[in-house]
Amino acid sequence: MTRRCLLRQKRVLGSATYGLMLLCAVGRVTIMLLFEGRTPMLTNDNLPPTELMKASDLAHHLHPFTDHDRLDAAQLRIITEAEGVYIYDSTGKSYLDAMSGLWCTNIGYGRASVADAVARQMQKLPYYNTFFKTAHPPVVALSETLARLTPEGITRFFYTSGGSEANDTVLRLVRTYWAALGQPQKQIVIARHNAYHGSSYASASLGGMQAMHAQGGLPIPGIHHIDQPYWFDEGGELDPETFGLQRARALETAIERLGEDRIAAFIAEPVQGAGGVIIPPESYWPEIQRICDAHDILLIADEVICGFGRLGAWFGAQHYGIRPDIIVLAKGLTSGYLPLGAVGVSEAVAQGLGKGGEFFHGYTYSGHPAASAAALEVIAIMEREDLVTRVKESRAPRFAEKFAGLAAHPLVGEASTIGLLGKLELVPDKQGSRRRFDPSLGVGVLARDHCFNGGLIMRAIRDSLVAAPPLIITDEEMDKLVARAWQALDQTLADLKKQGVWPAAS
Repeated sequence: MTRRCLLRQKRVLGSATYGLMLLCAVGRVTIMLLFEGRTPMLTNDNLPPTELMKASDLAHHLHPFTDHDRLDAAQLRIITEAEGVYIYDSTGKSYLDAMSGLWCTNIGYGRASVADAVARQMQKLPYYNTFFKTAHPPVVALSETLARLTPEGITRFFYTSGGSEANDTVLRLVRTYWAALGQPQKQIVIARHNAYHGSSYASASLGGMQAMHAQGGLPIPGIHHIDQPYWFDEGGELDPETFGLQRARALETAIERLGEDRIAAFIAEPVQGAGGVIIPPESYWPEIQRICDAHDILLIADEVICGFGRLGAWFGAQHYGIRPDIIVLAKGLTSGYLPLGAVGVSEAVAQGLGKGGEFFHGYTYSGHPAASAAALEVIAIMEREDLVTRVKESRAPRFAEKFAGLAAHPLVGEASTIGLLGKLELVPDKQGSRRRFDPSLGVGVLARDHCFNGGLIMRAIRDSLVAAPPLIITDEEMDKLVARAWQALDQTLADLKKQGVWPAAS
């Protein structure tokens, strides 16, 4: 353990505990300090003190998408329990989780029947692979179920451990498909700037996040990005429908410039999630479908966020009336209860892929039996409770009505929703031409932190706050969501006024 880390823990824990840790640190400090050298069997009745768990986390855990030089114990939360739409930390504080974890816990937390289904499967067959001409009952049943629910024409499924692996699979699959059809030159996949398709090498390359591309030599060759349909930020004087057509036709322009004979596919989320809940104008997707059809380009719908009821249809493609050749699934597939992803393909793609012989691709956990059992029970819950219809007919309209009220706040330039996705665009001047704050102010993160402190989880993406609450959210819980968001906006506005950067204060 470095001197810097030990000094940081001294600040966190105080001199007495720091001294104990230092005496025990013979080259390193491990979690054994918390559990007296034993591998822990944790319940909420035997958890170590929060301060010690935080110290151990800082010493041993590398978090995703985190600047670890700036992470300290004051910022850490140790989440210990969850039920419904709420999570609870080790101090007992509750948070209304308006992000469904990471866009995934669609059925909410604490569903005992999912745990029971997984336990039964773990006792019967905890693991076996699907290599070597082998299958098992849960993956057979899940594949049949997905073929019934997914957009018309999607019939076959390849399984992964999550969305990043699924999009890695997509890149290899579409290139292998075209090679099997005698067109190996069709290698390029067109995607969008500011899209998110995962964080592995291939999936991050398909995504269009500049910060990700700045690390590790991304993107890999054969990926081309076009502009996104982000009317609020980039529409200028165009009306949304004209702008939507313009951005869709950027795909056709790219095809003409790069050469139709070199392009394998176009990939996009029906609604960009991590890009900022970017809801495309209604003119966008029909034009994209026309272009893909006209130029013999595979259309890939990344349904990792939009799938499984989020937009008030089983899948975003169904909401927009498009016909993808390939879909990408994860998150809501198991409602986050276990890791599982999938790639669904049309019969034509499956048959074409087969012409190339063996597809040299797969994962140890492809179609994991326990994860497949979890997915089957999650889908069964959604069908028993008719959650997709509830979202379309009840939850989404109510959410749109309540969320729209936040547009009256002085900080909010736009409050938009689709299904159970919502976004607040935070602006420095609602009446003037300034659409964005100076990025150095970190206004989105400031507002997000006020949300957390007030018992609400929303996500900051640039100068915006986004929400994706569980599909089971009630009217009362929506009211709490909006009230806590308004309070966080008030606190953010007060901070900006203190800093002298709010225009209304001058």
